[in-house]
Amino acid sequence: MVGPIRPQFVLFGSSIVQFSFSHQGWGAILTDLYACKADILLRGYAGWNSSCALQVLHEVFPKDAAVQPSLVIVYFGGNDSMEPHPSGLGAHVPLPEYVENMRKIAIHLKSLSQKTRIIFLTAPPMNEAQMAEVFGNDLGRSNESCRKYSDACVQLCQELGVKVIDLWKALQQRDDWLTACFTDGIHLSCEGSEIVIKEILKVIKEADWEPNLHWRSLPTEFPEISPCIFVDPEGSTAIKVSEMDFAWQTQWQ
Repeated sequence: MVGPIRPQFVLFGSSIVQFSFSHQGWGAILTDLYACKADILLRGYAGWNSSCALQVLHEVFPKDAAVQPSLVIVYFGGNDSMEPHPSGLGAHVPLPEYVENMRKIAIHLKSLSQKTRIIFLTAPPMNEAQMAEVFGNDLGRSNESCRKYSDACVQLCQELGVKVIDLWKALQQRDDWLTACFTDGIHLSCEGSEIVIKEILKVIKEADWEPNLHWRSLPTEFPEISPCIFVDPEGSTAIKVSEMDFAWQTQWQ
Protein backbone atom coordinates (compact mmCIF):
# COMPACT_ATOMS: atom_id res chain seq x y z
CA MET A 1 0.00 0.00 0.00
CA VAL A 2 1.16 3.53 -0.74
CA GLY A 3 1.02 6.27 1.81
CA PRO A 4 -0.03 8.53 3.24
CA ILE A 5 -3.50 7.12 3.82
CA ARG A 6 -6.21 9.19 2.19
CA PRO A 7 -10.00 8.92 2.49
CA GLN A 8 -11.22 6.05 0.35
CA PHE A 9 -14.26 6.33 -1.91
CA VAL A 10 -15.42 2.96 -3.25
CA LEU A 11 -17.60 2.67 -6.36
CA PHE A 12 -19.40 -0.68 -6.10
CA GLY A 13 -21.80 -1.91 -8.73
CA SER A 14 -22.38 -3.40 -12.16
CA SER A 15 -21.54 -2.02 -15.60
CA ILE A 16 -22.67 1.53 -14.82
CA VAL A 17 -19.80 1.47 -12.31
CA GLN A 18 -17.28 -0.64 -14.26
CA PHE A 19 -17.61 1.59 -17.32
CA SER A 20 -17.64 4.83 -15.31
CA PHE A 21 -14.11 5.63 -16.49
CA SER A 22 -15.05 5.31 -20.18
CA HIS A 23 -16.52 8.07 -22.38
CA GLN A 24 -15.43 10.79 -19.91
CA GLY A 25 -17.47 8.94 -17.31
CA TRP A 26 -18.57 9.98 -13.85
CA GLY A 27 -15.96 7.80 -12.15
CA ALA A 28 -13.17 9.47 -14.11
CA ILE A 29 -14.50 12.93 -13.28
CA LEU A 30 -14.73 12.01 -9.60
CA THR A 31 -11.14 10.76 -9.63
CA ASP A 32 -9.93 13.96 -11.29
CA LEU A 33 -11.71 16.21 -8.80
CA TYR A 34 -10.41 14.29 -5.79
CA ALA A 35 -6.80 14.06 -6.98
CA CYS A 36 -4.47 14.70 -3.99
CA LYS A 37 -7.51 14.47 -1.69
CA ALA A 38 -9.06 10.98 -1.77
CA ASP A 39 -8.49 7.63 -3.45
CA ILE A 40 -11.30 6.44 -5.73
CA LEU A 41 -11.45 2.63 -5.75
CA LEU A 42 -13.34 0.89 -8.54
CA ARG A 43 -15.21 -2.31 -7.79
CA GLY A 44 -17.42 -2.57 -10.85
CA TYR A 45 -18.58 -5.86 -12.37
CA ALA A 46 -20.49 -5.76 -15.66
CA GLY A 47 -23.54 -7.98 -15.79
CA TRP A 48 -23.86 -8.36 -12.04
CA ASN A 49 -27.07 -8.09 -10.06
CA SER A 50 -27.66 -7.54 -6.35
CA SER A 51 -27.46 -11.28 -5.63
CA CYS A 52 -23.96 -11.39 -7.14
CA ALA A 53 -23.00 -8.46 -4.93
CA LEU A 54 -24.11 -10.26 -1.78
CA GLN A 55 -21.82 -13.20 -2.57
CA VAL A 56 -18.69 -11.01 -2.31
CA LEU A 57 -19.93 -8.27 0.01
CA HIS A 58 -17.84 -9.33 3.01
CA GLU A 59 -14.79 -9.88 0.82
CA VAL A 60 -14.97 -6.48 -0.85
CA PHE A 61 -15.86 -4.75 2.43
CA PRO A 62 -14.32 -6.77 5.29
CA LYS A 63 -15.31 -5.58 8.74
CA ASP A 64 -11.80 -6.12 10.08
CA ALA A 65 -10.06 -3.94 7.47
CA ALA A 66 -7.46 -1.57 8.96
CA VAL A 67 -8.96 1.31 6.95
CA GLN A 68 -12.66 1.57 6.19
CA PRO A 69 -14.02 3.61 3.27
CA SER A 70 -15.19 7.14 3.89
CA LEU A 71 -17.78 6.86 1.13
CA VAL A 72 -19.35 3.97 -0.77
CA ILE A 73 -21.40 4.63 -3.89
CA VAL A 74 -23.53 1.59 -4.76
CA TYR A 75 -25.34 0.80 -7.99
CA PHE A 76 -27.36 -2.35 -8.68
CA GLY A 77 -30.81 -2.65 -10.21
CA GLY A 78 -30.70 -2.44 -13.99
CA ASN A 79 -29.72 -6.08 -14.46
CA ASP A 80 -32.00 -7.19 -11.62
CA SER A 81 -34.93 -5.65 -13.49
CA MET A 82 -34.49 -7.83 -16.59
CA GLU A 83 -37.29 -10.28 -17.35
CA PRO A 84 -36.67 -13.86 -16.17
CA HIS A 85 -35.28 -16.12 -18.88
CA PRO A 86 -37.09 -19.43 -19.59
CA SER A 87 -33.80 -21.27 -19.01
CA GLY A 88 -33.61 -20.00 -15.46
CA LEU A 89 -30.34 -18.31 -16.29
CA GLY A 90 -29.84 -14.58 -16.65
CA ALA A 91 -29.58 -11.67 -14.25
CA HIS A 92 -33.22 -11.25 -13.20
CA VAL A 93 -33.88 -10.86 -9.48
CA PRO A 94 -37.52 -10.62 -8.35
CA LEU A 95 -38.35 -7.18 -6.98
CA PRO A 96 -38.92 -8.24 -3.34
CA GLU A 97 -35.64 -10.17 -3.37
CA TYR A 98 -33.83 -7.19 -4.91
CA VAL A 99 -35.10 -4.94 -2.11
CA GLU A 100 -33.91 -7.37 0.56
CA ASN A 101 -30.52 -7.75 -1.14
CA MET A 102 -30.06 -3.99 -1.18
CA ARG A 103 -31.17 -3.80 2.44
CA LYS A 104 -28.47 -6.32 3.40
CA ILE A 105 -25.85 -4.36 1.45
CA ALA A 106 -26.82 -1.12 3.19
CA ILE A 107 -26.84 -2.67 6.66
CA HIS A 108 -23.41 -4.22 6.13
CA LEU A 109 -21.90 -0.98 4.84
CA LYS A 110 -23.37 0.94 7.77
CA SER A 111 -21.69 -1.49 10.16
CA LEU A 112 -18.18 -0.85 8.79
CA SER A 113 -17.61 2.33 10.79
CA GLN A 114 -19.42 5.37 12.12
CA LYS A 115 -17.67 7.47 9.47
CA THR A 116 -18.55 5.34 6.43
CA ARG A 117 -21.07 7.25 4.30
CA ILE A 118 -23.28 5.63 1.68
CA ILE A 119 -24.98 6.78 -1.52
CA PHE A 120 -27.20 4.43 -3.53
CA LEU A 121 -27.80 5.05 -7.24
CA THR A 122 -31.06 3.72 -8.65
CA ALA A 123 -31.59 2.07 -12.00
CA PRO A 124 -31.48 4.75 -14.71
CA PRO A 125 -33.94 4.91 -17.59
CA MET A 126 -33.05 3.41 -20.95
CA ASN A 127 -33.58 3.92 -24.66
CA GLU A 128 -35.33 0.72 -25.70
CA ALA A 129 -35.12 1.43 -29.44
CA GLN A 130 -31.39 2.19 -29.30
CA MET A 131 -30.74 -0.93 -27.24
CA ALA A 132 -32.60 -3.14 -29.73
CA GLU A 133 -30.67 -1.57 -32.59
CA VAL A 134 -27.30 -2.12 -30.94
CA PHE A 135 -27.85 -5.56 -29.43
CA GLY A 136 -30.31 -6.95 -31.97
CA ASN A 137 -33.05 -7.62 -29.39
CA ASP A 138 -34.55 -6.12 -26.28
CA LEU A 139 -32.45 -8.25 -23.87
CA GLY A 140 -35.52 -8.60 -21.70
CA ARG A 141 -35.18 -5.05 -20.43
CA SER A 142 -37.70 -2.24 -20.41
CA ASN A 143 -37.86 1.32 -19.19
CA GLU A 144 -40.93 0.50 -17.12
CA SER A 145 -39.20 -2.30 -15.22
CA CYS A 146 -36.28 0.06 -14.53
CA ARG A 147 -38.76 2.52 -13.05
CA LYS A 148 -40.21 -0.09 -10.69
CA TYR A 149 -36.79 -1.11 -9.39
CA SER A 150 -35.73 2.53 -9.11
CA ASP A 151 -38.81 3.43 -7.08
CA ALA A 152 -38.26 0.43 -4.81
CA CYS A 153 -34.64 1.47 -4.17
CA VAL A 154 -35.68 5.02 -3.32
CA GLN A 155 -38.33 3.76 -0.89
CA LEU A 156 -35.84 1.42 0.81
CA CYS A 157 -33.24 4.17 1.22
CA GLN A 158 -35.80 6.50 2.74
CA GLU A 159 -36.68 3.77 5.20
CA LEU A 160 -33.02 3.14 6.12
CA GLY A 161 -31.88 6.77 6.13
CA VAL A 162 -29.44 6.18 3.26
CA LYS A 163 -28.70 8.88 0.68
CA VAL A 164 -30.12 7.95 -2.71
CA ILE A 165 -30.00 9.44 -6.20
CA ASP A 166 -32.99 8.65 -8.39
CA LEU A 167 -31.24 8.28 -11.73
CA TRP A 168 -34.45 7.21 -13.45
CA LYS A 169 -35.85 10.70 -12.85
CA ALA A 170 -32.59 12.66 -12.97
CA LEU A 171 -31.62 11.66 -16.51
CA GLN A 172 -35.09 12.39 -17.83
CA GLN A 173 -34.86 16.00 -16.69
CA ARG A 174 -32.87 16.58 -19.86
CA ASP A 175 -35.18 17.12 -22.83
CA ASP A 176 -33.08 15.06 -25.24
CA TRP A 177 -32.18 12.32 -22.75
CA LEU A 178 -33.22 9.51 -25.09
CA THR A 179 -30.66 10.44 -27.71
CA ALA A 180 -27.98 12.11 -25.57
CA CYS A 181 -27.50 10.03 -22.43
CA PHE A 182 -26.53 6.58 -23.69
CA THR A 183 -23.90 4.89 -25.82
CA ASP A 184 -26.06 1.85 -26.57
CA GLY A 185 -29.42 2.50 -24.93
CA ILE A 186 -28.24 1.26 -21.53
CA HIS A 187 -24.75 2.49 -20.67
CA LEU A 188 -23.99 6.13 -20.07
CA SER A 189 -22.51 8.57 -22.54
CA CYS A 190 -20.45 11.58 -21.51
CA GLU A 191 -23.67 13.60 -21.25
CA GLY A 192 -25.33 10.94 -19.11
CA SER A 193 -22.33 10.79 -16.80
CA GLU A 194 -22.37 14.57 -16.37
CA ILE A 195 -25.86 14.28 -14.89
CA VAL A 196 -24.73 11.49 -12.56
CA ILE A 197 -21.69 13.36 -11.27
CA LYS A 198 -23.68 16.55 -10.71
CA GLU A 199 -26.18 14.61 -8.61
CA ILE A 200 -23.44 12.86 -6.63
CA LEU A 201 -21.61 16.11 -5.87
CA LYS A 202 -24.87 17.78 -4.87
CA VAL A 203 -25.61 15.04 -2.34
CA ILE A 204 -22.07 15.16 -0.95
CA LYS A 205 -22.07 18.96 -0.69
CA GLU A 206 -25.47 19.18 1.02
CA ALA A 207 -25.05 16.24 3.40
CA ASP A 208 -24.53 17.07 7.06
CA TRP A 209 -21.55 14.73 7.27
CA GLU A 210 -18.56 15.37 9.47
CA PRO A 211 -16.12 15.72 7.91
CA ASN A 212 -17.63 17.19 4.77
CA LEU A 213 -16.52 15.00 1.87
CA HIS A 214 -17.00 17.50 -0.95
CA TRP A 215 -13.85 17.91 -3.04
CA ARG A 216 -13.58 21.60 -2.19
CA SER A 217 -13.74 20.83 1.53
CA LEU A 218 -11.19 18.03 1.85
CA PRO A 219 -7.57 19.09 2.43
CA THR A 220 -5.01 18.75 -0.33
CA GLU A 221 -2.15 16.39 0.37
CA PHE A 222 1.27 17.98 1.04
CA PRO A 223 0.12 21.60 0.41
CA GLU A 224 3.23 23.01 2.09
CA ILE A 225 5.45 21.46 -0.60
CA SER A 226 3.46 22.77 -3.56
CA PRO A 227 5.44 25.38 -5.58
CA CYS A 228 4.06 28.83 -6.33
CA ILE A 229 3.47 30.36 -9.73
CA PHE A 230 2.87 34.01 -10.54
CA VAL A 231 -0.50 34.62 -12.14
CA ASP A 232 -0.48 38.33 -12.99
CA PRO A 233 1.43 40.15 -15.77
CA GLU A 234 3.63 41.99 -13.29
CA GLY A 235 4.68 38.79 -11.60
CA SER A 236 3.72 40.01 -8.15
CA THR A 237 0.75 37.76 -7.27
CA ALA A 238 1.77 34.24 -6.29
CA ILE A 239 -0.49 31.25 -5.80
CA LYS A 240 0.34 27.67 -4.92
CA VAL A 241 -0.38 25.21 -7.71
CA SER A 242 -2.26 23.02 -5.22
CA GLU A 243 -4.70 25.90 -4.57
CA MET A 244 -5.47 26.70 -8.19
CA ASP A 245 -8.86 26.11 -9.79
CA PHE A 246 -8.47 24.76 -13.30
CA ALA A 247 -11.02 25.55 -16.00
CA TRP A 248 -12.40 22.02 -16.30
CA GLN A 249 -12.94 21.79 -12.54
CA THR A 250 -14.84 25.01 -11.95
CA GLN A 251 -18.08 23.62 -13.45
CA TRP A 252 -18.24 21.06 -10.63
CA GLN A 253 -18.15 23.45 -7.68
